Amino acid sequence: MIRVVLPAHLKVLAQVHGEVQLDVPAPATPGSVLDALEARYPVLRGTIRDHGTQRRRAFVRFYACEQDLSHEPPDTPLPEPVAAGAEPFMIIGAMAGG
Repeated sequence: MIRVVLPAHLKVLAQVHGEVQLDVPAPATPGSVLDALEARYPVLRGTIRDHGTQRRRAFVRFYACEQDLSHEPPDTPLPEPVAAGAEPFMIIGAMAGG
């Protein structure tokens, strides 16, 4: 069971409260987590990654175990605490400006 933390605007769009829990087959990767998330919440398709290229949107970041995974390939295995459900996979809306 993978725990996913979404930014507030995506929670509203998907009509969820709190963390999302997903069953993701091993090995869990950012790509497989996003596949499962979009399958369960189709309204999120295209909001986190591009429809055609499947690349992360510019102002979206991925974090796990205090590590920025945003620039890692989508098939990189997630850290063990995230794969075991002890730590969440976090999707963060990046802010621009100051």
